[in-house]
Order: sequence, then C-alpha cells, then structure tokens
Amino acid sequence: MTGKEKRDEIIILRVSPADKERIRLKMDELGVQNMSAFIRKMALDGYCVNLDLTDVKELVHLLRQCSNNLNQYTKKAHQTGSIYEEDIQDLQERFETFWQIGKNLLARLSTIQ
Repeated sequence: MTGKEKRDEIIILRVSPADKERIRLKMDELGVQNMSAFIRKMALDGYCVNLDLTDVKELVHLLRQCSNNLNQYTKKAHQTGSIYEEDIQDLQERFETFWQIGKNLLARLSTIQ
C-alpha cells in the first residue's frame, strides 16, 4: 500500500471462537493490537508450510523393524548366552541406512525458508 491508499474493499472471515482465541494469542505474542492489520499482514506476507513426511514415515517404519530385531537378538542372547556376528552386522548395516536417510532428510528440511 502506498501512502494513504483507501481501504474500501471488504472481506468477511468467519472463524470459530477457538480460532479467534488462537489469533488473539498470536497477536499478543507479537504485541499487535489491531486484528484487521494483523490478519491483513498475515494474508499478504505470511506463508504456509506443507511438509511431505513420507521419508519420516519410512524412517519410523525402519526403526520399528530394527527395534523388533534388536529385541529378538537380545532375547536370543539371554537364552543362549551368546549373539551371532551376522546379527550384529545386520544391525550395523540397518543403522547406517538410518543415518543416511536421516542426514538426507535433515539436509532437505534445512532448505525450508
């Protein structure tokens, strides 16, 4: 808006009492008194983030599998008094995969602006 541009267009926004309270809380956090100015500023300059969490879900799935395997290996170790080298190598390989997925995910998340 430049100078004393006239604001004569009306937009009606309906919200629930809970939504209105959340807006008020955000305004209070920022020290803003004028709700119209706040909503106008957010509508013009604010942004929404829509994250694709597919990789996070896959990572959680893999972690659950690994956790289940670790529990099985622990149970076997308690029963037999030993653990197999292949089992340890399997867990190490899985955890390396987790680290790679996690690093890639964090690198992508760090680019969000």
